[in-house]
Amino acid sequence: MEGTPPRTFGVQMGSSAGIHRTVSQFIPLVGRTQRAAFVIEKLRERIDRPTTELNYETPYQLLVAVILSAQCTDERVNSVTPDFFGAYPTVDALADASPDDVYPYIQSITFPNNKAGYLAKMARQIVEQFDGTVPATVEDLETLTGVGRKSARVVANVAFDVAELPVDTHVFRVANRIGLVKEDADTPKKVEQQLKRVIPKEDWADAHHLLILHGRYTCTARSPDCDDCPLTSVCKHYDRLQRRPDPQDDLNASAGSYYCTTSEHYFDEPDTHIDRHEVEQIACPHCGSMQVLRTRNGAPTKQVKDYRVNG
Repeated sequence: MEGTPPRTFGVQMGSSAGIHRTVSQFIPLVGRTQRAAFVIEKLRERIDRPTTELNYETPYQLLVAVILSAQCTDERVNSVTPDFFGAYPTVDALADASPDDVYPYIQSITFPNNKAGYLAKMARQIVEQFDGTVPATVEDLETLTGVGRKSARVVANVAFDVAELPVDTHVFRVANRIGLVKEDADTPKKVEQQLKRVIPKEDWADAHHLLILHGRYTCTARSPDCDDCPLTSVCKHYDRLQRRPDPQDDLNASAGSYYCTTSEHYFDEPDTHIDRHEVEQIACPHCGSMQVLRTRNGAPTKQVKDYRVNG
């Protein structure tokens, strides 16, 4: 990987480049393995270069960028790394720096004080324990300061072509939304383990980047663009959205704050029910239905379970 040019991300709508598995969209998708194969195929049609958006040329540069990217956007990281690598072009150069030396170069990054300390210590560890060479295994990478489970797997996968499937916040959210993992996959480690069971090992690297990029640009955290998503036919989140009642613009707000579409009844004081996905929902006090609209705007009150990494 040494000396390779910085990598960039490209999207090509409707492209079939890179597809080496064919899954008919008309095959009944009865299991997570089939759903995963369909997802990988469709995302490969959309994303022609599934790779990291962090700019790097060497494993050392990738490792630094990954540490900086924790709870920070890749765009922001890419804006500071040119000057950083100009000042610290090698691990040895960074090993001679103190956190105070590093801080000015990364002060616009999230948690710059912590990360300045991580980077300085990480570099010294590589010099002292690995003869100045970034280690290539997940186990060794995880011994470095500032490098956790996900970061170690990203570096091993991207820089050293180790078959891994790191799970960040985007992969966690998208895998749960689509239904690639079970409802009990409530930690990144569980999501990783379950994805590895349904995605062939040779596809792990692509799957990691495809799910990240899909989550970053289409299946976003706050406003997923379901209208432009090629996965709605197999997405459990989308299916649940469709099961909500249609909005209505002809409701009589003076008759009550809520309207039950099941019993066609207005009311002001709702009940609450916990649905089978453990989400608290507003319910009709008369029939118990959760198919309820707010009369002030006609929008459904029913919430669809969403997914965030805890901790």
